[in-house]
Amino acid sequence: MATTPLAEERSTDRASGGYPGEGSGWVLFAGVMIMMVGILNVIWGIAAIDGSSFFVEDQRFILSDLNTWGWIVLVIGALQLAAALSIWAGGTFGRWFGIAAATCNAIAALLAIPAYPFWSLAIFAVDILIIYGLATYGGNRRVTA
Repeated sequence: MATTPLAEERSTDRASGGYPGEGSGWVLFAGVMIMMVGILNVIWGIAAIDGSSFFVEDQRFILSDLNTWGWIVLVIGALQLAAALSIWAGGTFGRWFGIAAATCNAIAALLAIPAYPFWSLAIFAVDILIIYGLATYGGNRRVTA
């Protein structure tokens, strides 16, 4: 049976790893979600460092004050941005940091159920999907023929 040039091109794409492998959508989803959270954390960190009126003045923090908390959130956000880029590149740092960040966020969402039940369950579900995508498909995504 003769093969068409298009069929030959597709088979060589798969053999060379150019064809998106199984689960690439999950990895893309996880990377996008971690990128969104990282961007929000960077924005919130900058706002907290600046002492923006967005935050309540007489609020108590676990660590020191609003300025310190802002720096912590800013660094975490920068790490999340690096993790998203690492996830898309197929690196292991992004995979494991993404799983750890989503796990911590899932636990925090469960702790917030009494205050915000529907929001917490929605965030928990998204975190579970991120963990699933990274744990199952976050490794080497090259397709071999």
